[in-house]
Amino acid sequence: MSRVELFGLYRPGDSWVHRMPVAAKFAIMFALSLSGLILRQWPVSLAALAFSVVLLLSSRLGVRRCLVLPPVFWVMIALLVGYQVIWGSVATAIVVVANLLLCVYAARMLVLTTPAPVLLDALVAAARPLRVVGVDPERVGLAAGIMLRSIPHLLASFDEVRDAARARGLDRNLLARVSPVVVQAVAYAHATGEALAARGLGETEPVGPDDLNDRRRAAPPR
Repeated sequence: MSRVELFGLYRPGDSWVHRMPVAAKFAIMFALSLSGLILRQWPVSLAALAFSVVLLLSSRLGVRRCLVLPPVFWVMIALLVGYQVIWGSVATAIVVVANLLLCVYAARMLVLTTPAPVLLDALVAAARPLRVVGVDPERVGLAAGIMLRSIPHLLASFDEVRDAARARGLDRNLLARVSPVVVQAVAYAHATGEALAARGLGETEPVGPDDLNDRRRAAPPR
C-alpha cells in the first residue's frame, strides 16, 4: 500500500459524518465540487474548499489522515500554479488549485467514512434509472470496484519502484522510475481481465462452439 493514499481508505468511526446516509454524502460531495467547477470564482472555490476541510476534520480521523496528500500531488499543484501565473492570472491559479483540492477532499470525506461495499451499492442503485438508455448498473458497480482496488495498487507501485531506483542510485533516472510502473500496470490490467473472464464477467453473451453451430444451422441459406 502507498504510504499516503490520494483518496484514503475507509476508517471506522462514530462521528456524525460516519453516521450520515451515503446518499447525503454523495449529494454534499457533488454540490461542493460542482459549485467550484461551474462558478469558477475564487471566493466560491475557497469557501467550498474550507467547508470540505471542516467536514473532513469533523470525522475525527486525525489531521494527517484527513489532509496529508502524496508529495507528487503537490508537485503537480506547483506546476499548475506556475503555469497559470505565467500564462493566466493569479485569480485563475487560485481557482484551479482550490477546485482540485476541493474535489480530492470532498471525495476523501466520502471514501474515508463509508465502507466500500456501501459505496458500490449506492452507486449501483443510482445507476439503475439509466437502464432505459442501455446502461448496466452492475457493470457500473464492477468498474467502480476495480477502480477503487486499482488506485492503491498503482500508488504502491510508484513507491516500490522509487525506493528500488533510489537503492540502485537511479533516483534521478526518469526511465528507471517510470517504465517498471508501466509494466506493472499492464500486468495488473491483464491479470484483472483474466480473473474477470474466468468468472464470466465483462462479457455480454458468452458464445461457445455449440452456440456457433446453432447459429450456423439457423442462418438462412445463401
